[in-house]
Amino acid sequence: MVEIELDGKKVDIVEGSMIMHAADKAGTYIPHFCYHKKLSIAANCRMCLVDVEKAPKPMPACATPVTQGMIVRTKSDKAIKAQQSVMEFLLINHPLDCPICDQGGECQLQDLAVGYGGSSSRYEEEKRVVFHKDVGPLISMEEMSRCIHCTRCVRFGQEVAGVMELGMIHRGEHSEITTVLGETVDSELSGNMIDICPVGALTSKPFRYSARTWELSRRKSVSPHDSTGANLIVQVKNNQVMRVVPLENEDVNECWIADRDRFSYEALNSDERLTQPMLKQGGQWQAVDWQTALEYVANGLRQIKTDHGASAIGALVSPHSTVEELALAGALVRGLGSENIDYRLRSADFTPAGGIRWLGTSIASLSNLQRVLVVGSNLRKDHPLFAQRIRQATRKGAAVSVIASSNELPSRDAWAMALAGVTTVAASGWAQALADVATAIGAEKGVSAPVQGSASDEAKAFAQSLLGGERKAILLGNAAAHHADASRLLALAQWIGEQTGASVGYLTEAANTVGAQWANALPGANGLNAGQMLSGGLKAVLLLNNEPEFDSAAGARAAAGLEHAQMVVTLSPFKANLAISDVLLPIAPFSETPGTFVNAEGRIQSFHAVVKPRGEARPAWKVLRVLGNMLGLSNFDFETAQDVLASVRGADAGATHIAADRLSNAAPADVDLSKAVADAAAPVTASIYQLDGLTRRATSLQLTADARGAAHAALGVWPGQHPVLDEVTA
Repeated sequence: MVEIELDGKKVDIVEGSMIMHAADKAGTYIPHFCYHKKLSIAANCRMCLVDVEKAPKPMPACATPVTQGMIVRTKSDKAIKAQQSVMEFLLINHPLDCPICDQGGECQLQDLAVGYGGSSSRYEEEKRVVFHKDVGPLISMEEMSRCIHCTRCVRFGQEVAGVMELGMIHRGEHSEITTVLGETVDSELSGNMIDICPVGALTSKPFRYSARTWELSRRKSVSPHDSTGANLIVQVKNNQVMRVVPLENEDVNECWIADRDRFSYEALNSDERLTQPMLKQGGQWQAVDWQTALEYVANGLRQIKTDHGASAIGALVSPHSTVEELALAGALVRGLGSENIDYRLRSADFTPAGGIRWLGTSIASLSNLQRVLVVGSNLRKDHPLFAQRIRQATRKGAAVSVIASSNELPSRDAWAMALAGVTTVAASGWAQALADVATAIGAEKGVSAPVQGSASDEAKAFAQSLLGGERKAILLGNAAAHHADASRLLALAQWIGEQTGASVGYLTEAANTVGAQWANALPGANGLNAGQMLSGGLKAVLLLNNEPEFDSAAGARAAAGLEHAQMVVTLSPFKANLAISDVLLPIAPFSETPGTFVNAEGRIQSFHAVVKPRGEARPAWKVLRVLGNMLGLSNFDFETAQDVLASVRGADAGATHIAADRLSNAAPADVDLSKAVADAAAPVTASIYQLDGLTRRATSLQLTADARGAAHAALGVWPGQHPVLDEVTA
């Protein structure tokens, strides 16, 4: 530790730290633009100049290391005059367009100009003009004349997103930020550049000119997409979601969010919203009131139970639904005497688990891993914020190895991080690849592998990597979880983890995959699993917040399977499943209902509604509660969503995480490691902007390169090979 004097106060700080770090620790604000705690130090804005005793000139606080006994003054005349001079230079070319700038009201330059800028300028020359650039549907670079060349966006792309898509070209007054790899910015984390831009050079294209920042109410929420559980601030005007930005939480999402967390709000205000209950009569959809719709559903369930038995009723529920919704859906089905409920819509292996499948470690620990083996995941697209953390680990020297098919790993560069080893093999060969690694580890340690494989040079390299280091994890991705041989993959991964000291866990697909298990949205004894229900095993089907055609392994075949049902009830925020449903019940999306999501590490995160439900939509937990009451079921007397959550929590009231004794990634004991599942189809996974109904209906996300690439991939062609699709997705 080093002791310095900062504005008359003694501060102890770790040796090698900068003056800026000492100021942060002491609670002293030093004005700055280019410095950001999550990015490398560039020291190119010079706004943080401070007075260091015995230094001949002011020094940049962000780039000046502390030394024992150093005396620093941040408020001396020397420091203030230096900062005022820098501000004067920054404003020479900055346009005077604050009244129309989207950054107005939350602009660092605007704020600091009040304290350090002059009331007039000595410069009367014409201001320079930088021409705008079209970099895609998410980021607006229309006013690059505002740019002060702090290079935060450049460093973010290079260091956090992993792709240096922006760079600075030319010199002096001709310097400008522009794209350097392609014409557009295509990173799945690109929206964070908007947040870290200290001026109005980079703004949100979907939000552009929609509202002034001081008109917006700010409310906390949680992302309904992947299993990170990113914390959000949802900004609202006139009962409409206008913008979504990150809420900092170092243990979960740090200060970043993925683009689908940021821009999927467009779907909340789309024309595809279902705003009133509807019944299909004579093949035509008719709007009805809630009483009529619910009575139709209740009478239909009673009749089908009488005619075909309770086992003919079931629910297919989405892991993007809240814990409260999933718990009541299960209670409704079980109250009728059925055990047919499942959230595993994309799975092919339905072997019962001995506990709740989870990440196997904390999210924060991903940033400090030294050895990582990822199986069956397009990590960067499936879990952008997990990939970001592991990317930081590789920058510290971590070795990341991958077993995946060409879908998950089209090239070594696809993950935008250094990879120590890559095995690209068809999904049917993943178990064999793990067996080979296990064999190599067994040979190295002198123990018998659980199943004999081939200790190839590649397998030996993987084994050596996992046997080294201290902090290690084996992570099974979405494709591994959905695999027909998922149990065997898990058993092999567990053996490797035990031998190497690595944690083993699932990245988990959806916002509430862990919560769905906690709420027991799983078939009970003799209950049908999702695959059986989608194959036509039911007479009455409840579809909670999902579209089987897009959200299940059955895909287009789901319609044929559900044709056998006499009544299909869709509970959705959108006009979904029109061809297969008999009843549409409008439910509130995450922004319009209180609820709880449990992320991959088992963290329980509750949130409130940020706006009122649109039209006649109602929170799904209320719809299910009323339906239970109409059917005369017991234990449906909940007054609030918190009451429903309390019934799931049981004795763990107030806990921030699911109890450790309920979390388990142990493989089933009866798995035959020597026998592969015959004729296993390739696992079904969703592309980054097809994960759920919200992202599918967010216009700007569907215009991105990732979404256009997924559309081509669905037809088995690449851009340029299909003129009609190229024109549609252009």
